[in-house]
Amino acid sequence: MASLPPFVARWLETVPVARLDEVAPDPATAAIFSTDIINAFLREGALASERIDSITDPVLDLVRRAWDDGIRDFVFLQDTHPPDSPEFEAYPAHAIAGTSESEMIPELAELPFANQFTVIEKNSLHPAIDTGFDAWLDAHPDLRTAIVIGDCTDLCVTTLALHLRLRANARGVQGFQVVVPMDCVDTFDIPDDPNLPPGAAHPAEFFHAVWLYHLASNNIRIVRALS
Repeated sequence: MASLPPFVARWLETVPVARLDEVAPDPATAAIFSTDIINAFLREGALASERIDSITDPVLDLVRRAWDDGIRDFVFLQDTHPPDSPEFEAYPAHAIAGTSESEMIPELAELPFANQFTVIEKNSLHPAIDTGFDAWLDAHPDLRTAIVIGDCTDLCVTTLALHLRLRANARGVQGFQVVVPMDCVDTFDIPDDPNLPPGAAHPAEFFHAVWLYHLASNNIRIVRALS
């Protein structure tokens, strides 16, 4: 396991559990934003990760409780690539449109209120470049609490959380918060090994913790879980 910088480890120990009803006291102004909780990263294909799959139960629990608490806006951003996507120069081919890899995991798709989900396809790590995401945000000007879940912590979770935070900053939106529950996000693990080519190692504990620290330093609220 890659060791964490001491200042990150100390910060990690202070991350609290928060209550969902405290984070989102007005369900009408709150939304759950999920990125890439799809088969390609949890169940099948070159990028499937058992570590990421382990967020399934916490995610299902949070989504169910959010619905029960009255939250009605759920946005699922999902990799959906053409076969010749330039992203495949950096990562193995994954989540090709029309394949099961690009589909939401069945546990979410089979929830009784899944027909209320908004699904937005994306062809990059970014949630809003050439997608309908900003149009959705424009149509929901009263949004004040954005809860971000999914994978990977240091990739699509970071770009999603920062996009929400920086967009609100640029527009001067007061009282806007982005919340990331640690138990509902994770990243993949490629342990360090001297035999790996340079740049190939991706120790998950390091990248997960350091990127959460980075998000926290940009006024994104990190919580251990939402109870």
